[in-house]
Amino acid sequence: MSLRINDVAPNFTADSTAGELTLHDWIGDSYAILFSHPKDFTPVCTTEFGAVARLAPEFARRNTKVMGVSVDTVEEHKKWKADIAAVAGAPADFPIIDDTSLAVSKLYDMLPADAYLPDGRTPADSATVRTVFIIGPDKKIRLMMIYPMSVGRNFAEILRALDAVQATDGVPIATPADWVPGQDVIVALSLNDEQAKEKFGEIDVKLPYLRYTRAPQK
Repeated sequence: MSLRINDVAPNFTADSTAGELTLHDWIGDSYAILFSHPKDFTPVCTTEFGAVARLAPEFARRNTKVMGVSVDTVEEHKKWKADIAAVAGAPADFPIIDDTSLAVSKLYDMLPADAYLPDGRTPADSATVRTVFIIGPDKKIRLMMIYPMSVGRNFAEILRALDAVQATDGVPIATPADWVPGQDVIVALSLNDEQAKEKFGEIDVKLPYLRYTRAPQK
């Protein structure tokens, strides 16, 4: 299934380390991050889940829930959490779902092009690629990132992207390259100069189509 920005995130019900969860119900009125990884007890994944564990207060501050997807069982996830906590220095309290059936991996098109799925599969032959989805409270996909197995994700960038998504959500602005919270934003082309001044106040016109303003407070 090919997914695009603004598609409704496919709903599913799955067993997890937090019990049985239905995605849309679990998201509720929050933002959500859904991210997959190849397998429990693997090196890169342990560092990634550790990064998420350490960032738990940052996600909470942004009203964002995090859910991991793995091809292993809940029992394996629970054992693996001890390793994650040891590496991260923080508990991995976010849910990790059981996707031994690959139902969610296929629903979200997380498998690499050359995926081979025999019995007794290994990370090399059943690997979900390192995929990240940011989903809004309206259950629509706002952002997608896809990494190969060999490249660990930059969760500082994921957090920055989440900030940008939330800053621009429902507001006629965009964020420039390398934007971080506190910096100026770009006025959307849907507003002319007078409309932009009326809505945002002062604007800084670099080019007729490139106009900066202070990020509005939400």
